[in-house]
Amino acid sequence: MAELKSNLKKVTPEPLWKAASNTYWWWFNRGRHQLAATFSPRFRQSMESLGEYRDRHKGERCFIIGNGPSLKRTDLSRLKNEYTFGLNRIYLLFPELGFTTTYLVSVNTLVIEQCADEFLQLALPKFFTWRGRRWTAADQGVVFLDSDYSQPETFTPDAAGRIYEGCTVTYVALQLAFHMGFERAILIGVDHHFKAQGPPNVEVVSNGADPDHFHPEYFGKGFRWQLPDLACAERAYRLAREAYDAAGRQVLDATIGGKLTVFPKVDYESLFSS
Repeated sequence: MAELKSNLKKVTPEPLWKAASNTYWWWFNRGRHQLAATFSPRFRQSMESLGEYRDRHKGERCFIIGNGPSLKRTDLSRLKNEYTFGLNRIYLLFPELGFTTTYLVSVNTLVIEQCADEFLQLALPKFFTWRGRRWTAADQGVVFLDSDYSQPETFTPDAAGRIYEGCTVTYVALQLAFHMGFERAILIGVDHHFKAQGPPNVEVVSNGADPDHFHPEYFGKGFRWQLPDLACAERAYRLAREAYDAAGRQVLDATIGGKLTVFPKVDYESLFSS
């Protein structure tokens, strides 16, 4: 198949090849899912649910919890009575915490596919990409998002519209927080640094304990995942900062030892009254 593709590319004029390639990837990444959404009562229900979430938390603050190793050095008990967004496999922390996050967000289909049964056991509002519906349609706790990772790179204030994923679920959570009306979104555990190296977005299989997240089994042995694209994530984060700043809102970064430099830094403990 690879050889056939290579031969076709050689004999096809470049403009025609590029147009055909763009059309194919649009259909694969977005078009086919939009078509399915058009005829889906479940998708319409999700859009109605998102409408009900609009400005629900107007003027309040929330914490968006990344999954970096710095969480092990962060006093998460402080968050028990805060509004929180957990991401992907944050639930591995729930037994230790003694409470769940307010919301859970996941848009990576590899994560959704491999963790669908575990997600199903979680009794909290979940926001998942529509692309993952084949694994989570039976979960009535899921609100589906019209999200994708294709162009254009945008920030949407209305989560009932198309959401650009920005190469990180954290960016999707920032858009959801904006949609819900939060005045301040505070990042923790967004270390923005990985020991795993390789070409961005390439799918790999973990061969042992995970050194890049808060739990060794997060992407443990045998788990399929994609290598991070930090440059793409930074572009997305800059879009988020621009949107929050323009609206008179704030994104603050309280990650302990984090490498991200897009948002103003704040000391985590200073956010709580003694």
